[in-house]
Amino acid sequence: MANINKVILIGRVGKDPETSFNANGTTQVTKFSLATSEFYTDKSNEKKEITEWHNIVLWNKLSDIYKEVIKKGTLLFIEGKIKTNKWTNAENVTMYRTEIWANTIQVLSKIERSQQSSNSGFPKDDGIPSFDEFTSNDDDIPF
Repeated sequence: MANINKVILIGRVGKDPETSFNANGTTQVTKFSLATSEFYTDKSNEKKEITEWHNIVLWNKLSDIYKEVIKKGTLLFIEGKIKTNKWTNAENVTMYRTEIWANTIQVLSKIERSQQSSNSGFPKDDGIPSFDEFTSNDDDIPF
């Protein structure tokens, strides 16, 4: 049987993304947090919300396309895979960070005119929510 590592999320960006390059400048990466929430009613009939925070990583083409479009509060559909990084810190403690490496993104909220550039590939703001999507292939994600 084949193995599957696939994640689908719809949520809001928690803070503006940060974009950087590797040491030799060949790999671009954009990182940001995404909040997903679920709602339930507890035993006392009080409505409750649970928010989960996800560390999202965009590589190369996705990073280049979305680094200027994604802002705090943007509603996104993200499809990707889970990647957990493990390292030992200065105090010799093993640390873990779980990330979602995106390979498909759809912007579900309205893109502001100020966020659009003439060569971004996104339509001009006409008051209609944008459903622009870009999918990268696994060749674009470094392993």
